[in-house]
Amino acid sequence: MASTTLADCHARRMDGVYRTQRHFYDLTRKHYLLGRDRLIAALDARPGMRVLEIGCGTGRNLVTAARRWPEVEFSGIDISAAMLDTARRSIDRAGLSSRITLIEGDACDFATQSPLAGARFDRLFMSYTLSMIPGWELALEEAMGALTREGRLHIVDFGQQERLPRYFRALLVAWLRQFHVSPRAALPIVLEDLARRHRRTVDLRAHYRGYAWEAVLA
Repeated sequence: MASTTLADCHARRMDGVYRTQRHFYDLTRKHYLLGRDRLIAALDARPGMRVLEIGCGTGRNLVTAARRWPEVEFSGIDISAAMLDTARRSIDRAGLSSRITLIEGDACDFATQSPLAGARFDRLFMSYTLSMIPGWELALEEAMGALTREGRLHIVDFGQQERLPRYFRALLVAWLRQFHVSPRAALPIVLEDLARRHRRTVDLRAHYRGYAWEAVLA
C-alpha cells in the first residue's frame, strides 16, 4: 500500500509540474538535455527487436528512435498522464502509432503490470529519467529484470559537472530543483553493484566536462 501511495503522489507531482510545460517542453529542453541523440544512435536496434523507453515523457525520443531504427517495435512508459497525452499526439502526428505503444505506469513497478507483465526487451533506455524518480535504484532493478539475456540498458542523465565552474553547477542544481530533478551522485556506485549482481558489464562515461553521464549495461 505504501509503494502505491508514493507512486500516486509522484504521478500527481509530475502532472502538476508538466501540465503546462509539456506544451513547450521539447523546445526548451533541447538546449540542456544533452546526449539524448547520442544514446539513440548507440541503441543499434535491429529489425525484430523490442525497445522500451522508461520515462518517455513527451515521446520525443521514441519518435526520433523509431525513425532511425525502422522495423523495430517501441514502447514507452511514464507515470504522468499529462505527458503521455502529449506523447500520443506527437506520435500520431509522426504517423508512428502502429509502431509505438504507450503505457501509463510506475518505473519502479512495471514488470508485473499489464500490458508489460512478463515482457522482455532487447533494449531499454532511460533519458534524464533517473534524476526525477524518487526510488531511482528500484527503477534500475526493474529495468534489469525486463531485459533479455543479450539485452542492453542505456542511460543518459545529469552528471556532477565536476569539470565545470562551481557557479554553473550551483545555478544548474537550483534550477533543476524547481522541477524536482536531482542529479544522482551515487549513480556510478549503484551501476557497478547492479552490474555485478546481474552479471553484466557497465560502461560509464562523462561528457561535456561532466555535465552528463552516459552508461550502458550489457
